[in-house]
Amino acid sequence: MTAKRIDGKAAAQAVRDRVAAHVPEFERRAGRPPGLATVLVGEDPASAVYVRSKNRATAEAAMASFAHNLPDTTTEDELLQLVLDLNADERVDGILVQLPLPNQIDAARVIATIDPSKDVDGFHAINAGRLATGLDALVPCTPLGCLHLLRSELGDLSGLNAVVVGRSNIVGKPMALLLLGEHATVTIAHSRTRDLSEVVRRADIVVAAVGRPEMVRGDWIKPGATVIDVGINRVPTDDGKGRLVGDVAYDEVAEVASAITPVPGGVGPMTIAMLMRNTLVAAHRRAGFEDPEGL
Repeated sequence: MTAKRIDGKAAAQAVRDRVAAHVPEFERRAGRPPGLATVLVGEDPASAVYVRSKNRATAEAAMASFAHNLPDTTTEDELLQLVLDLNADERVDGILVQLPLPNQIDAARVIATIDPSKDVDGFHAINAGRLATGLDALVPCTPLGCLHLLRSELGDLSGLNAVVVGRSNIVGKPMALLLLGEHATVTIAHSRTRDLSEVVRRADIVVAAVGRPEMVRGDWIKPGATVIDVGINRVPTDDGKGRLVGDVAYDEVAEVASAITPVPGGVGPMTIAMLMRNTLVAAHRRAGFEDPEGL
């Protein structure tokens, strides 16, 4: 068996196209386009790349983009004031503060200051609580993108045995809640799980989000399982440039699974697509409109 390669780039483009198709109607009704504000503190190269990609995607969808690039000497009080200003700005429907933040800033306090209705990252405790209790919420973009890929690949997830390897607030926990919402039977596994390989081997769906290069091996996978690899890790190569790999040993797992996401080109593009989706949804809700269809 050779697994189907799940094309995250194509799936993400389809989502972004659907988002862009809704923008003119929103602008006609609201008198303005949906708006996303991004905040980058410091000059971390990876963060800068991510934020530029998000701003570019916003512009391509004809949404308003408000980019705030602050020096790494920014104080916590200065950043909190900017967040409060963005909360009050009616042009802004979504606020994204790029993590990680410099050491002098408490990220949890910053996230707690964001207006939950503009929390397009889905990290605010109110949105996390709404997701946990089955209410409508703005959901973290990466797990939402994973769910979209799983639905596209498998259709109905009801009754399937799913294992999420990783328990972060950003991916692992919300991913498990989303799968529960789809009526899957869900296990959250992590570094202290006993007999981890045996736990994973029982799964029809495996979502790997643990941050360890190629930790999930081929003999961990149930034949025919669907594998979503959230990890992105740079490992050294002989030429010194390094290469990107996921948390899954792709070549091994592809010989056992029925479908698998590659790294890069799998989950990564879906994260930005779902950010665009969340911004559009937030704009509709803030304007008192029904959620856009088909997203």
